[in-house]
Amino acid sequence: MQQNTSEDQDFRELMSDVRPLAGDVQLHLKRAPEITPGTLARRLAAESLVRKDGNFLSDSHIPLVEPHAELSFIRPGVQYGVFKRLRLGDYRFDSRLDLHGLTVEQSRDALWRFVADCMKHDVRAALINHGKGAGRSTPALLKSCVAMWLPQFAEVLAFHSAPRHLGGTGATVILLRKSERARQENFEKHSKRAR
Repeated sequence: MQQNTSEDQDFRELMSDVRPLAGDVQLHLKRAPEITPGTLARRLAAESLVRKDGNFLSDSHIPLVEPHAELSFIRPGVQYGVFKRLRLGDYRFDSRLDLHGLTVEQSRDALWRFVADCMKHDVRAALINHGKGAGRSTPALLKSCVAMWLPQFAEVLAFHSAPRHLGGTGATVILLRKSERARQENFEKHSKRAR
């Protein structure tokens, strides 16, 4: 008990010259911004746009790649032989997308629709021409966008910079997964052989 008393006394001595602040002290609380009908309408419109097209590709903070850099990506589970054939350009590329002259936003929309169309029409291998962008104010911007966007698609199993005869580092070849319909047909075809 004596220790508490000496601590209290020490505290009182330290605070002996402290005086309360003079005047009225007011606390200023900032109100939360009011949600006006206009704010609510803009918010709902923005949410419906995202839901309507479903495009999840972002065009903010794109890590830039070198104009002559080789792009390469492979998902776990894709066989190396399949990836090697893609890299060498041994597949028949049933569909092509040319992004030359498009803005980043236009390219984003075009790539989104392109992958959806490829899946709809059972395209397994496709070619994307994006250019190298060498000598531009922002070198390889579209190439960098493609390198960032393609792995975001669950449908894209692998991609690689195209062989020289298909555009070299100014183009990318992609391998897409089979559509559900193509998987079913393949299953039925192979199950008939097993019988």
